[in-house]
Amino acid sequence: MVERHLPKVNVAGSSPVFRSKTQPIRMSEGLRFLIICKRRHTVKEFATFHPIVNFAYFTLVIVFSCIFMHPGCVAISLACSFVYSVMLGGKKQLKINLFCILPMMIISALINPAFNHSGITILAYLPGGNPLTLESIVYGIAAGMMLGSIVLYFNCCTRIMTSDKFIYLFGKAIPTLSLLLSMTIGFMPKFKRLLSMSIEGQKSFADKHGFLSSVRTGSRALSAAVTMSLDDAAHTADSMKGRGYGLPGRTAYSNYRFDARDLITLCIISICAIFIICGIVSGTTYAIYIPYIRIADTTPLSVAVFAAYLILCILPVVIELWEVIKWRS
Repeated sequence: MVERHLPKVNVAGSSPVFRSKTQPIRMSEGLRFLIICKRRHTVKEFATFHPIVNFAYFTLVIVFSCIFMHPGCVAISLACSFVYSVMLGGKKQLKINLFCILPMMIISALINPAFNHSGITILAYLPGGNPLTLESIVYGIAAGMMLGSIVLYFNCCTRIMTSDKFIYLFGKAIPTLSLLLSMTIGFMPKFKRLLSMSIEGQKSFADKHGFLSSVRTGSRALSAAVTMSLDDAAHTADSMKGRGYGLPGRTAYSNYRFDARDLITLCIISICAIFIICGIVSGTTYAIYIPYIRIADTTPLSVAVFAAYLILCILPVVIELWEVIKWRS
């Protein structure tokens, strides 16, 4: 506890009350609450784990989200990815999920029945004479949910898996590919910032208002942002080459340490992955929608597989919540 020699001013406005030289100043409850809230909203606890843990988690959840079409698995993926993305991005990400991801899922679900007419349960006929089937509608809904969960997981991955982590994981084995991956992941956020800066700069020079003026301003801003992005990528490549990146025998500093927390989390991820793979092999996650709907029966094994998949998907959410509870206590 830090000792100060400064006076403490009475909040009520009375004369200041001086502390003794040996009396410590305690942090007020309000300041402590603000620090905890700030930490809760800014710190990504799962991002502090070892890169191997982060990479293993996102690789598994993205791959499983791509191959699972079972309604239970799709619902688990979408719910967990939605919650975790909102925890990482806050209100801004919630708006993106509701006004961008959700319409994308709805459009995907509506487009599929318009072009896919397979199925044995005909509900009606479209104006062109093509049948509207129940199977195509259900398949469109499942595909839309799967697409939404994949997009959300990639969004979370870009927030957690930084370029430094990719270079740490693959810099020695495949240095060129790791550098390309790190630059690709960091391209979109950097490009958005450059584009917003270019738009603001072009608006200050625009002397006319209207649709054509807005189009010209946007095109010039887009051209400037693309030019700056390519120039920055070339500078990055030349800088890494000048530092000897990728040369044999070159060492690199890394502050990542694999501790007991990482080992426990990696064991949980591995156990859940083994259960899920066993479920895939046994057919408990089997589901088809075309030409007829057939879903695997619910058995104790399938319940265990779904529970393992839920634990795997919700693991970072639990870690974040546990950190908040720990700092509140």
